[in-house]
Amino acid sequence: MIEAELKARVRNPEEVARRLDALAPGRSEVYQDAYYDRPDGELGTRGHELRIRTVLGPESTVSLLTFKGSVLDEASGSKPEQETRVEDPEATDALLRGLGYEPVIAFQKRCRNHAFDAHGRKLLATLVRVPEIAGTFIEIETLVADDEQVPDALAAVRGVLADLGISEEDLTRELYTDAVAARRG
Repeated sequence: MIEAELKARVRNPEEVARRLDALAPGRSEVYQDAYYDRPDGELGTRGHELRIRTVLGPESTVSLLTFKGSVLDEASGSKPEQETRVEDPEATDALLRGLGYEPVIAFQKRCRNHAFDAHGRKLLATLVRVPEIAGTFIEIETLVADDEQVPDALAAVRGVLADLGISEEDLTRELYTDAVAARRG
């Protein structure tokens, strides 16, 4: 699958949260993300990502192993993504280390997720705060089967951003991993 996604800085988080709540109920979760790479930085050099994410929700905790491939759409940064649930994140960490991957950065994201249908697509809008980074972000994504569907999917995402009052100039391709690493300096 390909995650067709756009991310933007949010100038008025309260207003955007109100508009999202009108679209669909929100679900507050904390993501604990750990990113891995080989000692020579092979994955990062190729634009790939390998991550263990533990999602702490009000009723459950779920861990996921995610691999993201190279960018397919330069303007948005959309990438192919494979993800699977893991029962034991500590064992998965040991497995990745045994394969030669090392954790390179770990941080927390505080998220409020809203799943809804709009502009002919199933979408997920997430308001994100990373304690180490100033400001609030929004990520809106939809999954597509192939890269030919990415432009239409991104048009739907842009439509939702406009509906929420978020302008094109608020879009960002800045990665949380890079921003956290820079902050830790």
